Amino acid sequence: MNDGDSDKLPSPFVIGLLGRCPRCGTGRLFKGYLSVAERCDHCGLDYGFIDSGDGPAVFIVLIAGFVVTGLALFVEVSYQPALWLHAALWLPLGIGLPLLLLRPFKATLLALQYRYKAEEARHTHSDDERNLSERERK
Repeated sequence: MNDGDSDKLPSPFVIGLLGRCPRCGTGRLFKGYLSVAERCDHCGLDYGFIDSGDGPAVFIVLIAGFVVTGLALFVEVSYQPALWLHAALWLPLGIGLPLLLLRPFKATLLALQYRYKAEEARHTHSDDERNLSERERK
């Protein structure tokens, strides 16, 4: 794919919200709630290269934790409700918000990974670098 082709790709943010294939924007990306399908059912793209790791979970935990903690502190300082009311408000929000955000955020990161051809870093030494390192050791 050349640089002109990346302009024809669907927006990774739209793909993330819809959970669609990063190449065609039509086929499904997920076969379950968070498990990625083997391939696109529309264009046939093999999703074997996809690996988001823990990135989506880390971002969502930080974002949801910030929102829930900030709201809980605001409500406590402003209204000082009973502890049972805090539990009734923040426990469902603390569980629901990450579950609501995780799937679209994972799909967005996978679409960005596809668009920018991101892959695991590989460090290889050329012969010149290896010879230089051996000379430095002596």
